[in-house]
Amino acid sequence: MVEENMTCFMQRKGEYPMVFVLDTNKCPLAPCHEAVARKLLKQGKAAIYKRYPFTIILKEIVDNFRPKTPYRLKIDHGSKHTGLAILRGQEVVWLGQLDHRTDIKERMDKRRAFRRARRNRKTRYRKPRFLNRRRKDGWLPPSLESRVQNIQTWVN
Repeated sequence: MVEENMTCFMQRKGEYPMVFVLDTNKCPLAPCHEAVARKLLKQGKAAIYKRYPFTIILKEIVDNFRPKTPYRLKIDHGSKHTGLAILRGQEVVWLGQLDHRTDIKERMDKRRAFRRARRNRKTRYRKPRFLNRRRKDGWLPPSLESRVQNIQTWVN
């Protein structure tokens, strides 16, 4: 099975990736530099919450991680890739590129062909039983649905 791929990169040479930080209640705090995160982990004040994107969770309540300026999330949708950026004012804190699956339609066509072949192996006539179905409101094709859910997962 082909899975979504996420690539993280920073804007300029010399910048280091920021580490996401969660408080004890799993609420997001201001991201910190990787050296600060390493220090917190070594001192036992934090634990690794998620490996990718690398996120730590604090074991104690700390006030100096509260963001002073609001963060914004920018999303650039595309058919094969989606760009994600977290900004603080005009400064880029984190950049990422999400690579979407492109094989969903082909795999569904292949499954349909196998089902039809199974039905055609039978010698008796089988009436088609799919002409009376209606799509629900808000229906999206599976390829688009996959893309929307993947972006939603990363945004959350």
